Amino acid sequence: MSVTSTSLADHLLVALPSLTEAPFARSVALICQHDGNGAMGVVVNQPSEYTVGEVLAQMDIRTSDERLRSRMVLNGGPVHPERGFVIHDDAREWDSSLAVGEGLYLTTSRDILEAMARGEGPANALVTLGCAGWGAGQLEGELAENSWLTVPADAGILFDVPLEERWQGAAARIGVDLFRLTDYSGHV
Repeated sequence: MSVTSTSLADHLLVALPSLTEAPFARSVALICQHDGNGAMGVVVNQPSEYTVGEVLAQMDIRTSDERLRSRMVLNGGPVHPERGFVIHDDAREWDSSLAVGEGLYLTTSRDILEAMARGEGPANALVTLGCAGWGAGQLEGELAENSWLTVPADAGILFDVPLEERWQGAAARIGVDLFRLTDYSGHV
């Protein structure tokens, strides 16, 4: 497999209606890394039971920003549910960051949360707990089984579209109306 021509990094995976298993039913995942060893991404449309304020308090990070404290933390996926991941649009060098694509970054270090608490963080950021992972060839198999649509990543979908509209909004970006698709797939 040629990694450069088939990498889905900087793409959104949009679950097709036929994908009904939790936690991926009606999900949208930003693929952050994809190569011959597998793929890693973060689900960007499923709320968790936590707020950013609760996560900051657990990390002993204080903030007076009520808007930040009340922001919902997302369920990023079933892998490493105890780890925090921040998807953002800030090119500054944070301690542990990965450039996902043009203007999108994934950071796993405490310094970005401390900056957010001080009001000095990224203009746009999603805080998630957990991530999604696929072994070598697994994501390609799921794509062949018609489980996912692939859509170029779009900061507008991530940061501007409400959570409950991201699933349909991401698919609509390539002209697909998920509500008109059947919930099964087949091969001739």
